[in-house]
Amino acid sequence: MLGAKLNARDYVQAVEREVARLDHGAMEELARAIFQRYCAGRFVYILGNGGSGANSSHLCEDLGKGSALPDENAKRLKVLSLTDNTSYILAWANDTSYERVFVEQLKNLGEPGDLVIAISGSGNSPNVLRAVEWANTHGLESFGITGYSGGKLREIAHKNFHVDCNDMGVVETLHMVAFHYAVGRVYQMVLEHNQTLKLCA
Repeated sequence: MLGAKLNARDYVQAVEREVARLDHGAMEELARAIFQRYCAGRFVYILGNGGSGANSSHLCEDLGKGSALPDENAKRLKVLSLTDNTSYILAWANDTSYERVFVEQLKNLGEPGDLVIAISGSGNSPNVLRAVEWANTHGLESFGITGYSGGKLREIAHKNFHVDCNDMGVVETLHMVAFHYAVGRVYQMVLEHNQTLKLCA
């Protein structure tokens, strides 16, 4: 943990260096992948463990509320965090194995054309990988969100946003930087899309 080794000023400067190295193209690609599901009426599923699970819930909330237009009749983005059904997760974990807590939800809910945003700092979380493997073989698109070396998730996901940093706290922070950009960008695209529809009506 960088915070255990650096003072506050040096820590912030280290984070700033990592921010400067973010892949802007991948951030835009993430936003567009989400917007494509909005246009197609498909679902966006988000998943992760621990801090990545918290980021999953945060991104889901931001996208669900942050893409809603003032017009009450406007179409909404279909988005769900698979980290938030505690009883369902515990049932699968207790009765089978923790590796199945996400994939079994996808088996109930996922359909071809949906998007799975899979968050794993290491890129090697077995339950995340299992969900992505299932998604890849059932017509869903997978978008990996990783840190460190990217692990296996970076290899198997269709698309990736990777933070090349070996500190989990910094990785999770920069994931949220990308997510907050994506939320704003998605809102902009949704707004423009709906304005165009009104002009053409």
